[in-house]
Amino acid sequence: MKAASPQLNHAAICRLLPHAGAMCLLEAVVAWDDQAIHCRAISHRDPENPLRNATGLPALAALEYGAQAMAVHGALLADTGPPKAGFLAAVRNLHVRRALLDDLDTDLDITARSVMSDRNSSIYDLEVSADGDPVLSARATVILQTEDTPT
Repeated sequence: MKAASPQLNHAAICRLLPHAGAMCLLEAVVAWDDQAIHCRAISHRDPENPLRNATGLPALAALEYGAQAMAVHGALLADTGPPKAGFLAAVRNLHVRRALLDDLDTDLDITARSVMSDRNSSIYDLEVSADGDPVLSARATVILQTEDTPT
């Protein structure tokens, strides 16, 4: 994987995602190539994280971090601005290795590796870790909105 040149910061990432405000969870794109992207996040420590509940930020929320990495990767490959909206259609081989994210003092590292992609869908292997310790892994399938898909 090559280093992104220039490295994308939070504001640049938000321009590539259909998410707005605090729902744009990724802080930086560290590296990417045609097959994969490596992102970093700090928003799991934010008390105002929109995915938090009364007990904290569930580790299952790491799936959304991975989905956002997929979307950024797709936008970078398309090089045409914000990606089409995507709908999470399937998650397989999901492994969540802790209960919460907000108790992690270190940044989250998010890697999304493309397994298959066409104009209508994408499949990625996702890995989220903190300081080298696995947090979540999964294979995610996203169906992309097309011109004739109702919203």
